[in-house]
Amino acid sequence: MHHDRCVNPGLRDRFGPGIPAGFTLVETMVVLAIMGLLAAVAYPSYARYVVKARRVEAQAALLELLQQQEHYFTQHNTYLAFSADAATPEAGHFKWWSGARAASSAYELRGEACAAQPIERCIVLKAVPGTDRVDASFRDRDCQVLTLSSTGLHTAAGPAPDCWP
Repeated sequence: MHHDRCVNPGLRDRFGPGIPAGFTLVETMVVLAIMGLLAAVAYPSYARYVVKARRVEAQAALLELLQQQEHYFTQHNTYLAFSADAATPEAGHFKWWSGARAASSAYELRGEACAAQPIERCIVLKAVPGTDRVDASFRDRDCQVLTLSSTGLHTAAGPAPDCWP
């Protein structure tokens, strides 16, 4: 009986004599090439999904902040400007980041008076992506800065037409 150390006895019994165990270099390279192609196709789609999910998170944060601002308005007859640099304790009650924690958030949030109007009449909330106070590596090239005003107007600074649902 011929014993070949490179042949798995179980494979020899299953496939017959002379079938080598394992994969050839060519087979391994083909599998790696296929995996590389799949990754090259899947990654851009995944990256777009992540940006869209973080954008939706920022939109939800803006809507929540607008509710808080409207509540503040009913009590004080004015809106309140706020940012990460809030100097007043009242402004510190408004969350200036979009996610669960500031460092991992994609957008920095701020509130300021609408253009050509006093803060007592109108506020615009802005979500600015990837500042130095939040995840600085995050970019939203399609929509860029998202805005929501107390008049109900919602816009985006980027070229994409469908930034808001």
